[in-house]
Order: sequence, then C-alpha cells, then structure tokens
Amino acid sequence: MRPVFVSQIGFAPRLAALYAAMFTVFGIQLPFFPLWLKAKGLDPQMIGIVLAAPLVARVVAMPLIARAADRRDALRAAIMLTCAASVGGYLLVGLAEGPAAILIAYAVASFAAVPAMPLAESYALRGLAARGRAYGPVRLWGSAAFILGSFAAGFAADAVPARYLIWLMVAASVVVAVTALALAPLAPPPAAAPAASSTPGRGLLRDPAFLAVVAAASLIQSSHMLYYGFSALQWRGAGLDGTAIAGLWALGILAEIVLFAVQGRLPPFFVPGVLLLIGAAGGALRWTAMALDPPVALLPVLQLLHAASFGATHLGTLGFIAAKAPPGQGATAQAYLSVAVGTTMAAATALSGVLYGAFGSIAYAAMASAAVAGGGAAYIANRAAGRIAVV
Repeated sequence: MRPVFVSQIGFAPRLAALYAAMFTVFGIQLPFFPLWLKAKGLDPQMIGIVLAAPLVARVVAMPLIARAADRRDALRAAIMLTCAASVGGYLLVGLAEGPAAILIAYAVASFAAVPAMPLAESYALRGLAARGRAYGPVRLWGSAAFILGSFAAGFAADAVPARYLIWLMVAASVVVAVTALALAPLAPPPAAAPAASSTPGRGLLRDPAFLAVVAAASLIQSSHMLYYGFSALQWRGAGLDGTAIAGLWALGILAEIVLFAVQGRLPPFFVPGVLLLIGAAGGALRWTAMALDPPVALLPVLQLLHAASFGATHLGTLGFIAAKAPPGQGATAQAYLSVAVGTTMAAATALSGVLYGAFGSIAYAAMASAAVAGGGAAYIANRAAGRIAVV
C-alpha cells in the first residue's frame, strides 16, 4: 500500500517522477557506460556489440510484454515489474568479469529494463490524453534529469576510477523501481471492436503511413548510435574531461527540453510528419558536420541540433502513434515501433563500433546517410497520413 501522501499527488507529477528517475539512469548510461566497458578491457568492436544488447532485447521482450499488458489492461503493473527486475539485472552487470560475461549479463539486464520505457510512453499517452494534458511538458522532466545524471557521472568519472561507474547505474535503477510503485492507476480504455481485440495491432501492420513512420523513426533515431556509443571516447581523445563531456551532452538535452516545453503551443503546421522531416534534416546536418571532425568550439552549436534530430523525431513519432493506435492497443503499437527501432539501432550500434574503429569521426557520414533515408520515409508518411494533430 502506498503512503497517504503519495495518493494525494496527481497523475502528472507521479509520471514526471518516473521519467526523471528513468532518464537519470540514461544520463549515466549513455555517455559513460562505454567508459566503464573500456575500463573493463573491452575493445571498440566489443563495446559496440555490448551496446547493441538492449536494442536486440527489444525484439524479444517488447512483443511479449506489450501484448500481455494490453490484453490484461495491465500497463501500470508491467512497468512496475520491469523496473524492479532491472535492478537485479544491473547488479549482475556490475559483478560480471570478462567480455563474454559482461555481454551476457547486460543482455539479461536489458531484457528486464528495455520494455519499461515504451510501456511508460503508452501509459503516459493514454493517461495524459484522458486528462487533457500535453505530453511534452511532463516528459521534459526526464530530459532535465538526464542532465543531472550525466553531470553526476561526469563528476564521478573525474573523481573515481571508471570501473566503479556501473554502481551509479545500479543506485539510479533502484530509484526507478520506487517511482514506478507510486504510479497512479489508469482508467479502463474504451471498448475495442471484437476483430481488433482478437488480433491486437494487426491493422497497424497493414497501414502504409504507420509503416513509413516506423521506418522513419528507426532510421533517424539509429543515426544517433555512433554519437551515443563513441562521442565520450572521441571527446576524451580530444582532451575534454568528464565534466566537459557531460556539459556537451547537457546542452543537447537543454535544447530538447525547450522543444518539449513548448510542444503544446506549437502552430498547427507542426503535425507529426513535419516534425519527422525536421528531425531528419537536423540529423543529416549534425552528423555531416561531425564527420568533418569539427573544432571543439563548434561542438556546442552542433549539440543544439539534438532538439531536431532526437526531439522533433520523438514527438512526431509519438504523435502519430497516439492518433493511429486503436483503443486498448497503445502498448502493442509501441511494441511494433520498439522492435523496429531496436533492430535498426542494434545494427547501427554494432556497425558503429566497426566504423569508428576503422575510420574515427569520418564514420559519422554513415549516420548522416541514415538520417537522409529517414527523411525519405518521413516524406512518404506525411503524404500517406495527411494532417494528424500533434498530441
């Protein structure tokens, strides 16, 4: 039973707390987990393979868990279970020794942890829509927490050996599990048509606009994988310390926060398809510049493009799903998206390790190409879907 004071807190603040806790983990993990892997003796190719583990886990875990959550109307319970299981998973990673053991442990942790975010997105879209609330102003607290987690890990990376950074992730995952327990229940969804309920989400797989959006999101978000996996190593090699690296990551997230904060007041022109096109253009420009090995002074400017390459892509994708997913099938729609994005990201992550090891910063040219291809899919989606309102 939750304490009385927790039950008096509204839906949005509890959801914001969950996002904040989740993104604290991401703020530690994305920039600095590769440093921990390197400290454990893994080479760039093996780092790329390990970092692909959570992306592969989506392919297996998400369809199973999402469909079960939809059929039982148990989104909140599924979030609680996956968040709790992730604590044990990260403990296994911290205790693992050797590349093979680390890969296996991280795969197990990923199977537990990866479904939590897509489930939380489905929970958020459903709960906020029922209350007439915009998604972006709640989700921005996750982005803000990402900055705090990144800076905390940056300070730790300068103060303690990198082999201890994993324990920050373990501690933060405990906080995630606690905030998940405090989530408010959801009202039952509107009744779905019998044909839809017997074959959850199958109609989405016949929708050309949905498939095009999934392709666009997969390509544009996968174009970030070289940045996620190797920017910290690249910037360390350029002489930047952990605090400076965290600052660069934070600047990109601040730009994302501004976009999320104003999302509810965007002009009608910014429908999901348009946001996806903006994301593709931002990614193409950002990664092309990174391929040219820009001077350190230019990096802050390029980091501001994160609002477009990630933020606009994310809002456009979720806006489309909120408009197209049938009642009671939000988690299933998120699962289809997650599997596609996870598969593409896994390939891009593993490829990034090979490309970065062989070509260094020039490998960003491949990421720019992926963003351009994503823009083509976004154009098709925009033509097929028509004007779908931003959530």
